[in-house]
Amino acid sequence: MEIQDRQVNGISVVQFFGSIDALTAPAVTEHLSGLITAGQTRLVVDLSGVDFTSSAGLRLLLVAVKETRSLGGDLRLAAVQPDVLKVLKISGFTNILKLFEDVDGAVASYG
Repeated sequence: MEIQDRQVNGISVVQFFGSIDALTAPAVTEHLSGLITAGQTRLVVDLSGVDFTSSAGLRLLLVAVKETRSLGGDLRLAAVQPDVLKVLKISGFTNILKLFEDVDGAVASYG
């Protein structure tokens, strides 16, 4: 699992590469928790490099979105790949999370 961070207009953009599953979820969770703990509660997760997520990935997204929202921020997903989108739809996560076609749209949504 490769993770890259950048700031775009004051929004933290986190990009993951690889699969999010039971093996990689702890590293992803630790990374997102570190950002949130550091006060970066307006997050965009760029999933353009993620082609698979298991229930472990869904669980960590749910925890992160709840954490950011409880602190007055949010977590938004960008560039979700078709296989990951299918899992999000089946699990009902598209009703919980805000999804955008690309990072620019997700960043702009913070207004």
